[in-house]
Amino acid sequence: MSSRLSALAACTLLAVCALAAPASASTSTSADSAGPAGAAAPAVNLATNPGFEIPASSLADWGSVPGWRCAGGPAEASVTTTAPHSGGSALAVTPANDDSNGECAQTVSVRPGTTYTASAWVRGAFVHLGVTGTGRDVAPAWTATTNGGWQKLTTRFTTGPDARTVRLYVHGWYQQGPFAVDDVRVDGPAPAPATAAGSVPTSDRVVFFTVDDGWQRTPEAERFIADHQLPITAFPLPMPAATDPDFFRRVTAVPGSSIQDHSVSHPDLTTLSPAEQQVEICDARDAQVRTFGTAPTVFRPPFFAWNADTLQAAANCGIQHVLTADADFSWGASNIWHEGTLSPGDVVLMHWTDTLAGDLQRALAAADTAGLKPAGLASYLR
Repeated sequence: MSSRLSALAACTLLAVCALAAPASASTSTSADSAGPAGAAAPAVNLATNPGFEIPASSLADWGSVPGWRCAGGPAEASVTTTAPHSGGSALAVTPANDDSNGECAQTVSVRPGTTYTASAWVRGAFVHLGVTGTGRDVAPAWTATTNGGWQKLTTRFTTGPDARTVRLYVHGWYQQGPFAVDDVRVDGPAPAPATAAGSVPTSDRVVFFTVDDGWQRTPEAERFIADHQLPITAFPLPMPAATDPDFFRRVTAVPGSSIQDHSVSHPDLTTLSPAEQQVEICDARDAQVRTFGTAPTVFRPPFFAWNADTLQAAANCGIQHVLTADADFSWGASNIWHEGTLSPGDVVLMHWTDTLAGDLQRALAAADTAGLKPAGLASYLR
């Protein structure tokens, strides 16, 4: 269907859709109970920044709405403090042209075979709330008009046996004008918390080189990695990664290498609320997916600072492992935080700095002394 529909044609089409979504502006699947994977777990709200109350980081994409990816960017979507449904803020969307429906969306981690309820308060004409990627068809909830006030949309869905993430979206309709969204919810059992570790349990004679941040990228470090065919696990922040994505593709080209999650703005997560932690981790995940095409499964907490909320927030962002380290070879250091030399399964911390080539050389020499070989981290954490 062409997006350049007249308002009359859009209304006619949506009137037909009303047969599947009556005036209650709510739809549900036929499943009425949680599946086996989530039967005993409490229902919580899994949406990221559901009330649009969390401010954007200075290191995030300019004009972005934390937790959300809006197709029209800041030209269409922004946070407003004018007449929210609750709290101090809401999402305001003004489609920029006749070809835009103003969609904003986010990825939500879920349990397979489990029932969830998605809801949102909306204001405007022909506003939609829906979910894709469940493994089953799910009809969106929508309303023809909220008559100037706020109206709740609700849709229920049950995930398929292989579904671990779904895409939650809200949008208006072509040529139907601005709309607003607030108090979004995806209620159901949360994924199991991520596991925390500083090393990898293995009897293999291997060690893992990890490199954080990404602000200083040197050709010397790149050459050393290529010459020695070192598997590197990179934890870049989204901004430097997006500034020079080809560099990170090159330095992680050795088999076993990967690019993982290190937050958006490098905060001490223990000073943040669970909702703020989730924004930091999920937004970094989304940025890495946009830049490199793969979703991270490992999270390196800045300053190695994490708590129980971090493990759950990470899981809500699709992260399986929260990883620190037990050795630090950054900035000329050679610190091993246990007795003796490097041991099998040790994780070595380094940073993308102007000393990295020398740091890698010392770390490789320390591994050789201990009879260890660098290996790819992700394959050992499965």
